[in-house]
Amino acid sequence: MQILNPNINLAELAKQKKDEYQKADPFPNIAIHDFFDEDMLNKVVNEFPDLAVKKDVMKFTHHNEKNKFATKGEDLLGPVTKQLVHFLNSQPMLEFLQELSGIKEKLLGDPYLEGGGYHEIKPGGMLKLHADFNKHRDTNLDRRLNLLIYLNKDWDESYGGHFELWDKDRTKAYKKILPTFNTIAMFTTTDFSYHGHPDPLTCPPDRSRRSLALYYYTNGRPASEINKNLENHSTLYVGRQGVDNDIKKIIRVKSIIRDFVPPIVIKTFRKITE
Repeated sequence: MQILNPNINLAELAKQKKDEYQKADPFPNIAIHDFFDEDMLNKVVNEFPDLAVKKDVMKFTHHNEKNKFATKGEDLLGPVTKQLVHFLNSQPMLEFLQELSGIKEKLLGDPYLEGGGYHEIKPGGMLKLHADFNKHRDTNLDRRLNLLIYLNKDWDESYGGHFELWDKDRTKAYKKILPTFNTIAMFTTTDFSYHGHPDPLTCPPDRSRRSLALYYYTNGRPASEINKNLENHSTLYVGRQGVDNDIKKIIRVKSIIRDFVPPIVIKTFRKITE
């Protein structure tokens, strides 16, 4: 099965795009259109279920993530989607990401799809600005890079749902990516790579914002990417300056909790609350 756009050579594309990626603001990132073979990705779209009616999915309804649904592992993935995911964890793709990102440590895929897989956000939903969890729960590897594949055909800009990349001080969005079909967004994850789509989705009731997420890891990371007060953390929500700064209080509370609660207790709590 053809996975990539036939006009794309991964090795050549990495060489062409690595400066753009590594020098991007506010942190290394890139958006690439028409990355995949269109027929293949159409099949992925057709396999995408309505996650809201499925069992054993993660459902997010709190004030930081609203009307969001996500799969666990491969169980709900269709056969073509599984082939795509396996390719995205393969040697050619890992070598492409390594060259593109400039990450020195050896990149590893995640066949367990910890936090990855199908993602769906329904109308009115949103995902406030955040930095991602930094350690894989089972392997304890360091999360270093995200790859997001958007699956939304005929997505009008008025629907919202832009993927936004914000500076460390959360004063402005340096990039807003419309989640259109066959667009990929990649970025290097650190404790300060704030991103999300913080405004409610305004698409019609019969539409939703759909994507496929893959995360990549290394054994170790540069000290400059680590918040010294939060060496091992889950998602860190932050406020946009002048808009929702109250979220900073949540980060302080999380820091205090991790100082006094044994790691095994936190790990157990995360498992039972999924």
